[in-house]
Amino acid sequence: MIKDGKFGKYGGIFVPELLIPALEELEAAFLKYKDHTKFNNELEYYLSEFAGRPTSLYYAKNLSVKLGCKIYLKREDLLHTGAHKINNTLGQGLLAKYMGKERLIAETGAGQHGIATAVVGALFGFPTDVYMGSADIERQKLNVLRMELSGTRVLSVESGSKTLKDAINQALRDWITNVETTHYLIGSTVGPHPYPEMVKHFQSVIGLETRQQIIEKEEKLPDAVIACVGGGSNALGIFSAFLNDKNVELIGAEGGGDGPGGRNGATLTYGTEGVLHGSLSFVLQDHDGQISEAHSVSAGLDYPGVGPEHSQLKVTGRAKYVPIMDKEALRGFELLSKYEGIIPALESSHAVACAEKYAKKPENKGKTIIVNLSGRGDKDMHIVSQKMGVKA
Repeated sequence: MIKDGKFGKYGGIFVPELLIPALEELEAAFLKYKDHTKFNNELEYYLSEFAGRPTSLYYAKNLSVKLGCKIYLKREDLLHTGAHKINNTLGQGLLAKYMGKERLIAETGAGQHGIATAVVGALFGFPTDVYMGSADIERQKLNVLRMELSGTRVLSVESGSKTLKDAINQALRDWITNVETTHYLIGSTVGPHPYPEMVKHFQSVIGLETRQQIIEKEEKLPDAVIACVGGGSNALGIFSAFLNDKNVELIGAEGGGDGPGGRNGATLTYGTEGVLHGSLSFVLQDHDGQISEAHSVSAGLDYPGVGPEHSQLKVTGRAKYVPIMDKEALRGFELLSKYEGIIPALESSHAVACAEKYAKKPENKGKTIIVNLSGRGDKDMHIVSQKMGVKA
């Protein structure tokens, strides 16, 4: 039987009864194969030969001089498809293959999870449908084209805010209808159990590599690890290897949007406890419990919820979460591009901006900081050109 799947009081299973057998089947398969030698050998092959792991831990010398700290970048942006999302889609795609599923569905905001699902669908021979809010389709046209070239249908969602939240809603409706033949490949550490734990497991390769690499380079652990947080998979992927190291600060950079004090985003900073997409976590909601619309310049952080484990890390104080405004993220984008010649995704730009804020504090001067560069910025060039008034 399925366990409660909770991190403290957060998480759980809040779904229609029709989905319970599918979640039980998924949990059983995950528990069977996560330590299975043949499965892991095959996954390791694809992570290495197809995706391009291990990724480097790059010492950003110019940025370090600029900020007065020792800055390392975990280069997930170098992976095939351009972001960390491929780690999870390869894991879940292979699991779906072992389970005998016939079709993949997914949701996507920035398109990075969508394209990572699309290429895995092509790789393993799955017909694949990806739900995407029409607002995100408009601002992420390049990734839509990449998905379609990989043989995936991109299904436009016109309801609600026409962004990631609504794409997830539509994907869940599809799954309920086609549950026996279809695997719903959720892209972050959100949703009902076992998804938060399973996605973290497939992303933990980031943290395992990072820990080994920083010890090899510095002969010690970092002072701080910083990652952007939307649903939270890249952050938990890198945080996972340092959770028991109390002297390592774990810092999540949330999308604060452009409202006063970041109050049209930053779920962990300004949200309250509630249920969204199958689990109890912090969400952005009004006094009546209606989910509020979130906004961020980054489509991947444009989500009014967050993974339940992040909620537990917040309330226990093990991790800190900092709202980063749109204008600060754009500065982070420009900063890394100018000083290191590395163009980050707007999601990752939030983490760069957070590192700059951290480094400016006098007590942090000279500290060693790892920034998880979760994705590259090709997909965001036209958005940045509009925001900065530059012709693309």
